[in-house]
Amino acid sequence: MSRGKAVRFGVALATALVGVCALGHEVRPAYLRIDAVSEERYDVLWKVPLAGGLELPLAPVFPADCTAIETGLNAVAADALVRRFKLHCPNGLRGGTVAVDGLSNTITDAMLHVALADGTRIAGVLRGAEPALVIDEAASAPVLGYFRLGVDHLLFGFDHILFVLSLLYFLHRPTTWARAKALATAVTAFTVAHSITLGLAALDLVRLPQAPVEAVIALSILFLAVERLRGTQRSLTVDHTWIVAFAFGLLHGFGFAGALADIGLPPENLPVALFLFNVGVEAGQLVVVAAALLFIWLLAKVPLTIPQRVVNAPLAISGCLAAYWFVGRTVAIVG
Repeated sequence: MSRGKAVRFGVALATALVGVCALGHEVRPAYLRIDAVSEERYDVLWKVPLAGGLELPLAPVFPADCTAIETGLNAVAADALVRRFKLHCPNGLRGGTVAVDGLSNTITDAMLHVALADGTRIAGVLRGAEPALVIDEAASAPVLGYFRLGVDHLLFGFDHILFVLSLLYFLHRPTTWARAKALATAVTAFTVAHSITLGLAALDLVRLPQAPVEAVIALSILFLAVERLRGTQRSLTVDHTWIVAFAFGLLHGFGFAGALADIGLPPENLPVALFLFNVGVEAGQLVVVAAALLFIWLLAKVPLTIPQRVVNAPLAISGCLAAYWFVGRTVAIVG
């Protein structure tokens, strides 16, 4: 098998492996925000992700002397169920433990933000291994969790992964140096573009409705699949892949921003949290690209003869998945 065909087949197979898992969008973190009204009374916002339209089996747990007072202010927003209620804690929350039950049975985390009556703000990430946090100043190390959330969002954001892997189909060049240059240029363009719109949206300078953004993100994957399967030798996407990567990267940035809005940003550390989330996204992206390139390199060493239709089949599967997402997300908008 020629090196060029091995490269295409490697990308195709890597894409297919992602596609098998990518039957839906990523599961986003849960979000628990507790704002003090007084030393004893708190307003609580609890946002739990929906997976396949079903609520994840997660529940916030408060100190034993606290009483939750339902207000009936429940709503469904995007891919999450949002509950708002009151919390009465006679001894206050300081020194108490807040937890999220059920995290060990899911692949998601929970962001926790607490604002006490004296102005103290505490933030943390609750995970299956550490589902509880003691509310005191020592717990307030806060924003480093946004780096991991950025990594997780990219690695579990299957539509973003499929887009990046689909870009690799367009980077076949006659020499190793030319391929490396084309890859670096395309990935850099995608990174710069989505960093711009992620920052603008997270800082509330530019805002787009999330549902149409998610639909067009699916369409971007379908566009790349159709463009490659047509077999056109010369086109803007083939000759200047970085331009297409930049253009669609602007759109994907709004998708990242939507996830970040669901998670919530700590107002007092907003720039740092935003920066760490974006760095986490880039780290996840580099992991995906590096793993795909390693797989391609190993496969190129194997003497195989693979029909072109087999090489293209996984890309067709990727396009079908993207079409399915696009139709489903569009129907959800108009319905």
